[in-house]
Amino acid sequence: MLNFVYDNKTTLIFGKGTQHEAGALLKPFGKKVLLHYGSGSIKRSGLYDAVTASLKAAGVEYEELGGVQPNPTLPLVYEGIRLCREHGLGMILAVGGGSVIDSAKAIALGVPHAGDVWDLYLSKKQPQADPLPVATVLTIPAAGSESSPNTVITNEETRRKLGYGSPKLRPVFSIINPELFFTLPHHQMANGVSDMMSHIFERYFTRTLHTDLSDGLCEATLRTIMRNARILNGNLHDYDAWAEIAFSGNIAHNNLLGVGREQDWSCHAMEHELSALYHVDHGAGLAVVTPAWMKYVSPKHREMFVQFAVNVMGAEGSFRKPEALIRKGISHLERFYRELGLPATMEELGIQPSDFPLMAEQAISVRGPIGGLEKLDARDVEAIYRLACKDALPD
Repeated sequence: MLNFVYDNKTTLIFGKGTQHEAGALLKPFGKKVLLHYGSGSIKRSGLYDAVTASLKAAGVEYEELGGVQPNPTLPLVYEGIRLCREHGLGMILAVGGGSVIDSAKAIALGVPHAGDVWDLYLSKKQPQADPLPVATVLTIPAAGSESSPNTVITNEETRRKLGYGSPKLRPVFSIINPELFFTLPHHQMANGVSDMMSHIFERYFTRTLHTDLSDGLCEATLRTIMRNARILNGNLHDYDAWAEIAFSGNIAHNNLLGVGREQDWSCHAMEHELSALYHVDHGAGLAVVTPAWMKYVSPKHREMFVQFAVNVMGAEGSFRKPEALIRKGISHLERFYRELGLPATMEELGIQPSDFPLMAEQAISVRGPIGGLEKLDARDVEAIYRLACKDALPD
């Protein structure tokens, strides 16, 4: 196990009716906030009214900035920075899913920053000035951004989608009410499940030895997600299943599961190029890229993938035939994605093979070869993209 420091300042307020507590929870942090949200679904659902009523009751003033889209972009971030500076706003309340929270974190990062906030995404340098505090009311369990130190933003001008991380970006509190997820369409549930599972895969598949506890935590969380996703697949109004999914999504990306182990993150780097160029849903892209990555790297890391096949996917067979167990594990994962209605191939996403070389080069352009379990250069990435054009592995 590697040395580590784990610090998570985010307070979780979890359960029924908790959205009504937003104003009282915000008041100790300041009296002027930016209310940041997406395309308007929070108004149709009544959540907007509930949150703004709680702000008014607590005497918290606010300015609004809506319009966040999936794969949030720089222009709205710049507008949020302008509003915060112009009105002297000292905090951001993100009401939405991962895209809204990522956008809020970028605004929080940019307000005190002397230069262009995008430069931080390119350089990965830690901020010189403390970002504004961020709080969230979660509406989509998926990204885990409600207690993670990470944010991802798309620059449409340069067609780049980049992540940035700093411990200073962890939200101070996050409200999670599983009742708020009842109105989500099925595809958002499926994409969210794919995303949170990928957050665990990026930590689980490692070269680091003697990680028994975090291995077990990863495996238990993955099994919990799959079991409850199958319940939601038939009933999107099951509170207990949503509660399990929401808590799992949070655990998946607050980095508890990644402490003491080298992490990978190649699948996210590869998928970001898909959604940057084609605006595909992040979870859908991961459902296509991840099995292809597994097929490509597993021959060099058989022990890790046998463990995954048996302990997570429930594959049965002889340990003397590890290749067969690995194929079954990957096949079971692909079948699970199919159960949820997720795509399996690049063709289903509408990705053109002619763009593979460009996407492969861009995937490694910021930090060089990607991946912790297996270092991947542009040729490897392109090979994985092409492998994702093929049918699923048979049992």
